[in-house]
Amino acid sequence: MGSSVYVASVEGFTGKSTVALGVLEQFSRRVGRVAVFRPIVRADTAGHGGRDYVLDLLTSHDAVAVPYDDSVGVTYDEVHADPDAALDTIVRRFHAVAERADAVVVVGSDYTDVGNPTEFSYNAKIAANLGVPVLLVLNGYDRTPRDVRTIADIALAELHANHGSLFAVIANRVGKELLTPVVDALAGAGAPAFAIPEEPVLNQPSVADLLTPIDGRLLSGDPQLLSREVTGLVVAAMTMPNVLDRLAEGAAVVTAGDRPEVVLGVLMAHASRNFPQISAIVLNGGFELPDQVQRLIGGLGVTLPILETRLGTQATSAALTAVRGRLTKDSPRKVDVALALFAQYVDGRALLDQLAVARTSVVTPLMFEHRLLDRAVADRKHIVLPEGSEERILRAADVLLRRGVADLTLLGDPIAISAKAAAIGVDVASARVVNPEDDPLAERFAAEYHRLRQHRGIDLERARELVKDVSYFGTMMVQLGLADGMVSGAVHTTAHTIRPALEVVKTVPDVSAVSSVFFMCLQHQVLVYGDCAIIPDPTAEQLADIATSSAATAAAFGIEPRVAMLSYSTGMSGAGTDVEKVSKATTIVRERAPGLLVEGPIQYDAAIDAAVARTKLPDSPVAGKATVFVFPDLNTGNNTYKAVQRSANAVAVGPVLQGLRKPVNDLSRGATVRDIVNTVAITAIQAQQGGE
Repeated sequence: MGSSVYVASVEGFTGKSTVALGVLEQFSRRVGRVAVFRPIVRADTAGHGGRDYVLDLLTSHDAVAVPYDDSVGVTYDEVHADPDAALDTIVRRFHAVAERADAVVVVGSDYTDVGNPTEFSYNAKIAANLGVPVLLVLNGYDRTPRDVRTIADIALAELHANHGSLFAVIANRVGKELLTPVVDALAGAGAPAFAIPEEPVLNQPSVADLLTPIDGRLLSGDPQLLSREVTGLVVAAMTMPNVLDRLAEGAAVVTAGDRPEVVLGVLMAHASRNFPQISAIVLNGGFELPDQVQRLIGGLGVTLPILETRLGTQATSAALTAVRGRLTKDSPRKVDVALALFAQYVDGRALLDQLAVARTSVVTPLMFEHRLLDRAVADRKHIVLPEGSEERILRAADVLLRRGVADLTLLGDPIAISAKAAAIGVDVASARVVNPEDDPLAERFAAEYHRLRQHRGIDLERARELVKDVSYFGTMMVQLGLADGMVSGAVHTTAHTIRPALEVVKTVPDVSAVSSVFFMCLQHQVLVYGDCAIIPDPTAEQLADIATSSAATAAAFGIEPRVAMLSYSTGMSGAGTDVEKVSKATTIVRERAPGLLVEGPIQYDAAIDAAVARTKLPDSPVAGKATVFVFPDLNTGNNTYKAVQRSANAVAVGPVLQGLRKPVNDLSRGATVRDIVNTVAITAIQAQQGGE
């Protein structure tokens, strides 16, 4: 079981779920099949449908194929009744899970009284019987390095007494100033040691978590915003000016239901750029808001959750103060924060190397996405998003900023962007917001655009008009080095997105045409398809451009390029102008790039199927193992990629533009938040490559 790890702690509130999630994410980067196993579960009926919330979180990860019900060992009641019989069941069920995966993350039980011997000792015994090394998680909150080392020594003694083996130690929730001293203190533990700092947001409850302890209900607002974190409480028992002075980012405001002036004042502050955005309003006392106020709130389209409870102010405040947050699958922002923390402070690659987890040659869609994000994070670039007030763009920006994928500039009216962000509950405060209508950069951009396009009859006044368009403004940012790349197209057409780039950024030397590729993520490999989005009927020279650009794009993203120039004919088996065009393009590619593996004309089946290749082109280094597929025209390419996407359940990432001197990428107008995140990561990687 060298590819499995047992995440365990000696006490509660260590943030073990953060570590388990981080380990799971690292496994998903290296192997194709990951599973999670929870030896002991406790049915948690407080809003989680009787499911263990840690296991529920981990089994919801995209990389995990084994479902929740199959990932459970035994219950606490079974352990109490017969520890030995429970252990036998745990071992049997673990092996059933392990047979279905390349790696397993085993998550030890919570610190909730398993009985005699102590809970950690029982976990150590389980780990020993599973043959899985232990990753020990320690609670460093408000503790000195010596305190942390003492707890580690106690845990190690128990682990050794039960014949368990230590894999690594992670001290979690450590004060930032103590990270290095804590790691130094753990240096003699006999295993790699890491320290992760305390992150308050991971312990903050969500708005939904506030409902149960006060027996409350959602009076109005967007139910999706119930997942937003609550940073603290503001009891609004004073006059309105004093309430405004005490508002804090993410706070929940508690006030009596018969104080409509407070409710309206707080709602106005929430929508204002001059005050913090709160997470919720809690109305206590069982008073109903006047009908006129409820109609007013309804007419304003307020999305901020407003909760109500019959409890009084003191009882409400006491109940809410005692609520503790959890990392659950319903808290996506916390998940992003947890993953970013683990990635920043724990050397995940070294951990897996120590476990001897061999990197598979298989590349799943999820593994490809991870690699995109990892590469973008490693050399962070600045990307401009012209459609700054679009909801999907804002949601993607929230993810990108939390994961540290890129620095962002959002274009648009700052007031509208701030209001939209507040309405959908996202945090883009660390992004730069620029309004092309009145930003001083517009005059500089107009002068530069006029200089570049005056030979086309563009005067300075026309240039001033054009650069106020978000696509032109964003492109000029890229052209003048104020941003490393641009991503647009969620609400604009492809032409609107790329026309400014064609006019200003232009193509790289020796490439006359801008084209595109899709990364086609199949079940076990990633292929490159081009061109499926830009050039309707390319000439032979343009096909050669597409081929060389696509090969360069493939190589830039870690895919060894073996180029198939597709046609309805393989080799000399057919004739016609279309075949001749592909044949000529293949000759041009070979002249331009003698070291590039290219074959054409070739049919799709001969390019991808080794058995067919042995019959049609037995001596070809490309046939049967092509990775880059160049289609003869847009009609063929667009229909083929969509057919493969639907019939093979493939993930199509793109279109990715290529051939430009600096990266500008176009989104599908149906792009999801995940698509946008991936496209920004791709654009950042292109910028790392110096353009294409």
